[in-house]
This record gives sequence, structure tokens and C-alpha cells, in this order.
Amino acid sequence: MSHRTKRWMLAGFAVVLVFVFLICLCVGRFYVPPLQTARILFNCLAEGIFHAPLEVTWNDSMESIILNVRFPRLLAAVLVGAGLSVSGAAYQGVFKNPLVSPDLLGVSAGATVGASLAILLGCASTLIQLSALAGGFLAVFITVSIPKLFRNNSSTMLVLAGIIIAGFMSSLQSLMKYIADPEVELSSIVFWTMGSLASIKMTDVLMVAPAMLAAFVAVIAMRWRVNLLSLGESEALSLGVHVSRVRGLLILCSTVLTACSVCMCGTIGWIGLVIPHFSRLIIGEDNRYMIPASVLLGASFMVIVDTFARNLTGSEIPLSIITGVLGTPVFIWLLKMQKVRVQ
Repeated sequence: MSHRTKRWMLAGFAVVLVFVFLICLCVGRFYVPPLQTARILFNCLAEGIFHAPLEVTWNDSMESIILNVRFPRLLAAVLVGAGLSVSGAAYQGVFKNPLVSPDLLGVSAGATVGASLAILLGCASTLIQLSALAGGFLAVFITVSIPKLFRNNSSTMLVLAGIIIAGFMSSLQSLMKYIADPEVELSSIVFWTMGSLASIKMTDVLMVAPAMLAAFVAVIAMRWRVNLLSLGESEALSLGVHVSRVRGLLILCSTVLTACSVCMCGTIGWIGLVIPHFSRLIIGEDNRYMIPASVLLGASFMVIVDTFARNLTGSEIPLSIITGVLGTPVFIWLLKMQKVRVQ
């Protein structure tokens, strides 16, 4: 497949993302026609930038649902899906293992502990998100400190440290569930850990968007270095790559993306594992194209999953249930198609 074809495929993925986003804005228990949805969005843009609002052909309920409910929620879905997918793609390249996911270093487990602690303390939703963010960063900080403590900076030692910290954080979360009030706190902790965008607001999105966008730019700018890291540490060093520095920066960016995603909507499985494989199957192994493809496909997939979550039944379905049900058979199929061999 030529580079030109891959660039056209990336453009096609971007068009699909925009199309899926606009269609899912219309879909819901309160249906808004696509033309009215487009006019509401254009009116918001025209009024805010050009100070020339369009003629109003919609009612206040339509505008409120589109701008205050669905748009922030779908925008968060785009950030979460893209963030988890690109984190998984970066980790798979850095650690030369196609079976790793964004929670490899314990960031998801740490964020869950942080959020659970805030729920036990009766904190507001904003403090719960900040606590989850702090918990994710703390877990990764402890993970990367363990190899330095033993003076062993190999990738294997880092992975083992991540497994240890993730297990420890899971034990802490089990302890918090044990002492939580079954009537109120326990149900909140369980629902949060299953993932949901039901209560997302634009302020929540704006709180994490700058950090996530900066991390996206950094990972995409370094995507050709991921190709070199995939060759092995000695080969990358011989080609002039500062392995520890590049690996550390990629881990930092992936941690930011994963922690911000988890703090917005809780833990969501499979996306960071399945989407990079799917992108690799479609566009090839070259991370210069595979990582941007993971961003676009992960965002589209998450928008679709969230739309199913709020429309399949009369109540909200946790996102991890849908991603788990879809992810398991899809990943088995991908393993068969790619013939991945676990050494």
C-alpha cells in the first residue's frame, strides 16, 4: 500500500468521524432532524464568531439538547476514544508487545482508587474527577520509580512494576468497596468503575481538553520514533534515538491521555487494545499512519458506543459492558487475522 493511499485512507477516516458525530447528535429519545442540528451548530458558530445569527427555525428544547447535553457528551466520547486508542498504540510500540493496553502501568487502577476515595469522602463530581486524575498519575509515578530503585531501567522491569502497582491498587479499591455504604457509596463506586458519560458537562471537557490535545500533538509528532523503538533498544540507539528519553515522554503522554479519559468517564476496557490492532490491520504496521488512524477510529468507535449506551434501553448502559461485549469477539477475530504469536 503506497503512502498516498494511506494518506487518503486517513482523510476518509476523518470524514467518517465527522459524519458519525453529526448523525449521533441527532439520535436519541428526543430526535432532532439533521437539518435542524446543523442549523443549531452553525448558528452557535455564526453568533459567537461573526455575530450574525441565523434565522431561528428550531425550538429551545432542541437547542438545549444539542448544545448542552449531546454535544459535550459526544465531544468527551471523541477525546476518550482517541485518547485510549493512541495510548494503546504508543504502548504497543514502546514495549514491542501487541497485547498491552493503556492500563499497563497501573494508571486506570490508580484513577479508580482516587475516584473511590473521593466518593467515600462525599466529594462533589469535580473533586471526584480531580482525585481520579491524581490517583492515575500517582500510580504511574510509583511504577516508574520502582525500576530506578532497583537500578534496572529495562522495559521488562517497568512492565513488572506496572503489574505490581495495578494489583496493589485493585486491592485498595476492594477495601474501599468493603467499607463503603452499600446503599449509596458502593453503588456509586461500582457505576463509576463501569464507565459512563451520562453526567458529562462542557466544563468537564474543557478541564482536561488542553492537556489531552497537547499529549495528542506530542505523540503524533513522535510517531516515527515509535517505529524505531519497535525495532529494539539497541537498534534504536544505533539510529540516534535517545531511548530512555523518548520512552519516558511517550509514557508521560499516554499517562496523561489515559488518566484524563478515566477521570471523565471512569474505566473503559478493550478500546486501547482492540482499536490499535484494527488500525494496524487496515493501514499497516507503520506507526506514522497507524497512530493517526487509531485516533480517528477510536474516536468514531467511542461515539457509536456511547450512542448505543444511551439509546438501547430505557436506562443508561455502562460503557464497559458494551465495549466488553463487542471487544471480546472482535479481538479474537483480529488475533486470527493478524496471526499474533505470543512468545
